[in-house]
Amino acid sequence: MSRRASGLKAWIIQRVSAVYLALFGLYLALVFAVAPPQDHLELAAWATSPWVAVGLLVFIPVLLAHAWVGIRDVLIDYVKPIGLRVALLSLMALLFLASGLWALQALILIQVD
Repeated sequence: MSRRASGLKAWIIQRVSAVYLALFGLYLALVFAVAPPQDHLELAAWATSPWVAVGLLVFIPVLLAHAWVGIRDVLIDYVKPIGLRVALLSLMALLFLASGLWALQALILIQVD
């Protein structure tokens, strides 16, 4: 395989992340459809259980990587002025970074009283 395979890495990231997002999303849908937490305490206890916590911690960067590859490809393909493209890519990178940090903080601050 050529090291210069254009777009292959982004394509793989997009597909692998889509599989994880779909599977974890299906798991969440099933959990909340079959046995939804009845109150905040139950939800916090569920979210802090080891397997769910790891799944959520993986979910955040996977979601951000998936979104980044998608928006990056759209901006590269459809925004032609290079200055505007760089500005939009930079803005999106900052937005995704802030969103990721905020989501991680929210997970860390979940408390079971």
